[in-house]
Amino acid sequence: MSPSRDMRTGTACWIALACLVVPMFASYFFDDMFSTLSHIFRNPEMLQLGWDSEDYGFYAGGYSFLCVCGGLVLCGILLDMFGVRIIGSVFVGLMILGASAVLFAITSGLDPDASLTVAYIGCMIFGLGSEIAGVAVTRSIAKWFKGRNVALAMGLQLSIARLGTAAALILAPVLVREKPAGEIYTLAETARPAITGLCLLLLGGILWAVFVAMDARFDAQTGIGRTARGKVKDEDRFRFSDILKVLTNPRFIMIALLCVFFYCCIISFKKFGTSIVIPRFGLDIDSAKWMITMIPFFTVIFTPLFGALVDKIGKATAWMATGAVMVLSAHLMMAFAPQGSAFWGYFAIAVLGVGYSLVPSAMWPSVPKIIPEKNLGTAYSLIYWIQNMGMLLVPIFVGKIFRDTVTEAGNAAQEISAAVSAELIFIALGTVAVIVSIMLRASSGRHPELELDAPNKKEKI
Repeated sequence: MSPSRDMRTGTACWIALACLVVPMFASYFFDDMFSTLSHIFRNPEMLQLGWDSEDYGFYAGGYSFLCVCGGLVLCGILLDMFGVRIIGSVFVGLMILGASAVLFAITSGLDPDASLTVAYIGCMIFGLGSEIAGVAVTRSIAKWFKGRNVALAMGLQLSIARLGTAAALILAPVLVREKPAGEIYTLAETARPAITGLCLLLLGGILWAVFVAMDARFDAQTGIGRTARGKVKDEDRFRFSDILKVLTNPRFIMIALLCVFFYCCIISFKKFGTSIVIPRFGLDIDSAKWMITMIPFFTVIFTPLFGALVDKIGKATAWMATGAVMVLSAHLMMAFAPQGSAFWGYFAIAVLGVGYSLVPSAMWPSVPKIIPEKNLGTAYSLIYWIQNMGMLLVPIFVGKIFRDTVTEAGNAAQEISAAVSAELIFIALGTVAVIVSIMLRASSGRHPELELDAPNKKEKI
């Protein structure tokens, strides 16, 4: 890139966004690489890896362990203290390191307990790296697109990242072909999605390095946070007392609670999506794969669209409440719609996908309206920390439901009962999400000076 290139132009912003989305695409792919293969863990005797559904749920929950244990909050503080370039680079590297450990665990030939332990440690490292990298990406977009199309940019980032989920959901059953009863899934076959994911993460690491160079030039040209002599402005210095200000902000607390209950209704659901829709709607694995893949595909279409609308007309809290109601409605249909009717399954997933687009497109751009830019790393990290508490626990409980309920392979009645029981968890979570979203909307009405429902775009670009 030419030394004279102006980093303040709209074109430079979109190039920076393009570099930021690839690490997130790769992260989403790796995180969801087993989501449309969750059914194979119901029959551990067919897996050379030897994991059962509870083991898989335990592994999936590892993503959030270090995040919940305080690593996410501590690293978010470090992000505000030392900036996205240094801390973000460390955690993009940790994503790659953790993914490498997971791949080693799957291919090493260790006994099931040992391989699960190594994979869990790898997933913990990958999860912490992914979450902090995500905070760094979100914080960077808020900085680069301030006063511009910030909701559209965040929506595009989310959409492309979720294409990583879509790619994982589609490719995993292709990479690991379904086998008839009696045949074994080898370690090499089981590891194919992880190999693909690690290659994508390596590419993301390269493009992150390109962004770091662009961001350094951006700061040099704009003088963000610095005096004429190059020193950090006093008002932009991080102070530990700022953490208390964030945690005592009522709107921040409501957004954080909405985030955890809402995302658990979708992210944890996807981990067991095929195990739920196959028995409930009488699908084969190929149809179930495409049904679950509708979720990220809908978000790819609708999240940027809704983000552009939030930029232009505002009403963010109304979008959040509507999205939460749609997600709750989708889970009610998946639990109580007529048994074996594929139509209701596709309709419920379509509603879930649109709801999944509405809430994030309005929620993430709302945070910079209530939190100073110097504390955004801490704020986003705290939100992710609370979110990861749910992501740690919910997969474990759902995996335990399937293990305890389905005691006989191929027993349709047991599989249906397990699917409905799992859905009851998601219905409860969705109900709380709706309540919190209504409270947030009411709070915004009482405090119009915060401009939570005002348009984001302040200038024509």
